[in-house]
Formats: sequence, C-alpha cells, structure tokens
Amino acid sequence: MSESTTAAPDSSERKTSEISEAVIRIAGNSQDGIQAIGGFLARLAGRSEQDVMTFMTIPSTISGGPSIFQVRIGTGEILSSGDEADVLLAFYQHSYENHINFVKKSGIVLYDSDHVEPSEEHQKNYRHVGVAVSSLTVEAIGGSARDKGKNIFALGLITRMFDLNVEKLKKLIAERFKGKPESITTTAHNAFDAGYAQDVGNLVDLYEFEEPDGKLSNQVVMNGNEALAYGLIAAGVRFGAGYPITPWSDIMELLRRELPKYGGTFMQCEDEIASVSMAIGGSWGGRVAVTGSSGPGIALKAEAIGWAIMAEVPLVVVDVQRGGPSTGMPTSVEQSDLNIAVFGGHGDSPRVVIAPAHVEDAFYTAIEAVNIARKYSVPVILLTDQAIATRIEAFAEPNLKELCQDISPDLSAVADHKPYDLDANDGITRHLAPGTRVASGKYPVLTGLEHDEMGHPTSSRELHMDMQTKRRRKLQALRESFPATQVYGPDEGNILVVGWGSSQGPIREAVDRMRGAGESVSAIHIRYLNPLPDKLDEIFSGFHHVVVVELNDEGLNGYGQLAQLLRAKYADPKIQSICKTDGLTWRIGEIVERIHGFEAAQK
Repeated sequence: MSESTTAAPDSSERKTSEISEAVIRIAGNSQDGIQAIGGFLARLAGRSEQDVMTFMTIPSTISGGPSIFQVRIGTGEILSSGDEADVLLAFYQHSYENHINFVKKSGIVLYDSDHVEPSEEHQKNYRHVGVAVSSLTVEAIGGSARDKGKNIFALGLITRMFDLNVEKLKKLIAERFKGKPESITTTAHNAFDAGYAQDVGNLVDLYEFEEPDGKLSNQVVMNGNEALAYGLIAAGVRFGAGYPITPWSDIMELLRRELPKYGGTFMQCEDEIASVSMAIGGSWGGRVAVTGSSGPGIALKAEAIGWAIMAEVPLVVVDVQRGGPSTGMPTSVEQSDLNIAVFGGHGDSPRVVIAPAHVEDAFYTAIEAVNIARKYSVPVILLTDQAIATRIEAFAEPNLKELCQDISPDLSAVADHKPYDLDANDGITRHLAPGTRVASGKYPVLTGLEHDEMGHPTSSRELHMDMQTKRRRKLQALRESFPATQVYGPDEGNILVVGWGSSQGPIREAVDRMRGAGESVSAIHIRYLNPLPDKLDEIFSGFHHVVVVELNDEGLNGYGQLAQLLRAKYADPKIQSICKTDGLTWRIGEIVERIHGFEAAQK
C-alpha cells in the first residue's frame, strides 16, 4: 500500500493512513463465498471511480476446496492483480499457511481465530489481527446461516478497515439477493453490520483511499466472459449454439438469458459438433452466429470449422483457454490453444485468430470478430483465456448508441449472383441470405466439397488451386487493414518483450519496473495472431533480444507457441521464449526474474 499518514482529529483515536491502492487476498474454501467478497469489493471500486482488477483460483472438483480471490483497488491505472498482498484474509489454517508468504513484509494478516492458529515466526514479520469470524457470525445471524454469512461478516471487517462506503456496499448486497425473500437480504445486512462493528484488534492504523481524480467516472464493472458476451450482442449477434464446458459456460448462460430480450436465441445442443453445425447454419441464414467452448470442445468442432472455411461462411468461435491437454486443469489459466486455433484443421484451412488483452478489450474484440467474419466470410476464432474470463475490471462505459449495430440480412432482389467469383479483386466471397430472389433463376449451392464459382462441386485441379488462392488472398487483404503494432517504450533497445492475451498488464508493469531501474526494455502486444500483422520484423530489428512471454510449454524445441509462429515467419534466431504452465497468471516479479535469467544466460 502506498500511503501517507494523517492524525485523527482526536489523538486518542488511531491514525488514518491515506493510500493510493491496496491488494487484498481472500483465502478459504470455494463454498465459503469468498468470490462474493471479492466481487462486492470490485464492484464497489467501479462505482467509486476507482480502477480495479481481480484474480481468482477455484477447485476443479464439484465438492469444492481451497480457493482464493485477490482484488487490487486503486485510484490510478491498474494493469495486474498485484504480486504481493497488503492484506490476507484467511478463513482456515491451510489458507493461512499456503498464502502468508504472498503478504508483503509488515503486511496485515486478518484471520478467523476460530480456525487459525498463527505461528510465532510469522507474527514477527506480519501484523496479525484475529477475529472469531465464525462464532461471531453465529451470534449475529444464528447458527443455521453461519456458513453462508461469514463471508458477509468478513466484508464488514474489511469495510471498516479501509473506510469503504457502507451505503454503496449495502446496496450491492441488496442487488445480489434481488428476487429472493427479503429475509435473506436482512440476514446479509445483519452479518455485514456485525462485522463492521467489530474492533479490528491490534491493528495500529485504519486506511482510506485517496479521492479519485474523476477520470474514471461512468464506469462499468464486469468480468471478461460478461464483457465478451455483451460485445457479441452489441455487434448484432442474435443466434448462438453451444455445449457447457468450463470456463466458456458463463458466456453461454449469459447469451441464453440475454439474447431473447433482443429477439435472439441461444441453443444448448447435445454436443460440441451439433452446436458448431447449428451456428454455421445460423450464419448461413444471413446473420453471423456464435459458438464457443474451451480446448477439448474446440478439437471436436475442428471438422465443422473446416467446412465453414471451405464454404466461406462467416462464424465466430470463442475459445476460453484453460489448462490442457484433455480435461487437464479446467479451472486454471493457460495459453496453450494457440496451435489448435491457428492450425487445427485438415487441409489448408486459413482462419482468423484474434485475442483480447483484458476485460474491456474482450468487449471490443467481440465486436471486431463479428465484423471481420462478416466482411471476409471467414470463421474467426476469438482466443480468450481463463484469467480474462473470470477476473473483474472496471472500465469506461461503452458508447452503445455508436457501437450497437444491426446486421440483419438484406433480402433485396438481385439480377444475378456468383458468390465465389474468382474475378473479385479482394478474393472475398459474398453470400446472399436464403430467400433472396435472384432474377436470373440461377441460385448458388453451399457445400464442403471444392466447388466452382456458383458453389457446385468440382474435381477440377485448376479450380481447386484457384479457390485455395482465393481463400488465402482475402486474409492477406485483411492483414493489410490491421493497425500498426505499437511499441510500449522506446522503439529500440536491448530487450523487446512480446506478449499476447492476458499477459499484457503484467508485462507492462514488468517493463515499467525494469526501466525504472535503468534497464533498456520495451514491449509489444500482439492482438492479431492469424494472420500475424505486417512489419513485426522491422520492430524486432531495433532490439538485441526478442523474448516472447506466454503461458504454455516451451515444447520439444524450446519455444512457446507464439514464439514458434514468429520464428517460422521471420527465421530470426534472436526470438526466444519465456514460458510457464503452473496454471497461474504471470506475476511482475516472475517476468523480471526470468528476463534477468535470460540475460545472464546470454553472457
């Protein structure tokens, strides 16, 4: 916590320290509702003109288990969820022992004294505050509700510690239980009041956040899955189909709930193959449709995606990456689906792959994915990951009046139509929606077989080569439309750090830290993964080393998946990898340490 201390008006009271930001880690079991505590804090930050970013881990078993929720709140720009916690709230002994090493020296450990026995060694390094959370919750709301109320009691404790807005939090609690019996909201408020009323023991100071500067007004607060789903709706998507799988399922459930409000439909199908096939049919109906999954489901969808590439049908496929292969680590983060997204098909099957960098970007990337699919008649794989999917961020409210678009098909009659016109300079196929009248009476055919310009199947070797060139050429045209890649920092120096997906924030903080120490480091973030943007080699030429930081394995040849793509494109031996597969997001300190290790190995 960055803080400045001011004396309280009454010298007998504790000092109040004004802080610019704080990292709070809540550790317990998933069934304790710790995600709810973090969610309340994150949404309060958003409504208080503060920036916020969260990180969570949840067990992959239905029965639950150890879990954490970390929230970083501040009055300035926040790029990551933070390396170290200023405050650890520990509900159990295992929560205390497994996470106390993540607390800053002299940080605060707030623990449930009914279940945690702090060690003497740790008490020398951290300020400990014991509160009998479980038993005091029983006193406040009764024994039958203690397991569902202690999280709200603990929220009250944190609210007092950081002098948070009580009324806004109570309103958030009421909103959370809207539609349920009033007694539930009353019980939650009672638990919150009881926690807020507790003296925080031997804690020397209380804290309050600096007044915001007003730059973060008119914010929305949501997680990445929500942002992506609402982006699809704003883009005009009105049909989707899918099958449940973690961590994609939240997008599916939101679309199933929200699309009917806009005249749309989302279908839960019997399997992944049916869902992608139904979405292709929806897109052929004249309006871009969406399907999605995570790694195992994307593998099952691969054949039908190839069909859509051959038939040149627009489609958006969302891949919320998780740890793999197979069922792998379904609730952990990984960036290991890049290869299947780019190459996961039979034959030469070019498709577009783009990846958002954070929650706000997920909203806008969804709109871009729909527009690319429409314009270029191609499947677009939107490659997000578990970190973006589950973390909560605050960002400026989008201008929906400008962004929302109607992509309903134009059924106006035409004189003639040749969808796969080989004479088209841009190579882009333009389909008519079924039901559109063609005056000539010559209607095209849609098939997964190689075809002529009207879509009729053909075995002509010449036509196959021409059509392959056509399908490739349109993506080359797309690449020319990409904005120039921006360098974070100077355009030349010693090390260029390259990242994609959810690694952007930690990489930028690592670059800031290293540059602050006088090191020559810059970074770029690659949003368009297939086709890759032009002129990356010109950027690389300004640096002695290019280090790609990604959350996947270094592979048989010592390079992560994006690094392999870049080395294949540019044949540049200075492109190297820093990889990990521990299921957690990058910490700033990890990136700095690994880059220093890379530098030492080069000497």
